[in-house]
Amino acid sequence: MEKNWYVVHTYSGYENKVKANLEKRVESMGMQDKIFRVVVPEEEETDIKNGKKKVTKKKVFPGYVLVEIVMTDDSWYVVRNTPGVTGFVGSSGSGSKPTPLLDDEIAFILKRMGMMEKQVEVDFDLKESVKVTEGPFANFTGHIVEMDKDKHKVKVLVNMFGRETPVELDFTQIEKL
Repeated sequence: MEKNWYVVHTYSGYENKVKANLEKRVESMGMQDKIFRVVVPEEEETDIKNGKKKVTKKKVFPGYVLVEIVMTDDSWYVVRNTPGVTGFVGSSGSGSKPTPLLDDEIAFILKRMGMMEKQVEVDFDLKESVKVTEGPFANFTGHIVEMDKDKHKVKVLVNMFGRETPVELDFTQIEKL
């Protein structure tokens, strides 16, 4: 069975409570292998009042929570009967299974929330000569001495003022020579 994202309808204003309740129920009922992530889609909103900047989190879909589930009778029951949940979106009737979100729909939402890294194809090797394309070291050349594929970072030794200087850059800031 594969895991998919589903939209759960909640009482308005209870999104965070539903998330907490559901995470507790998953733990207490041993459902970690069927119910994975519970997300309240939020984005940061910046207000400027009286010259002061205030950043607040605003719910993108008030009254809704996203849940990553392997849909079985058990997992459906656990989510459906969590306090504050009024039902799944995309199910007709009380016994029918809901429709999961499409991959590109959930990718769009998670990316908007900053929960999904932009995918960067890594086609560089250690000791490879590269040119820096942007930032303060643009147009310098050097060779890669360290790579961190998880963080999308490289350390490049750049020849500056007659000596090699290590510079940490993103993969997006270099190109092959």
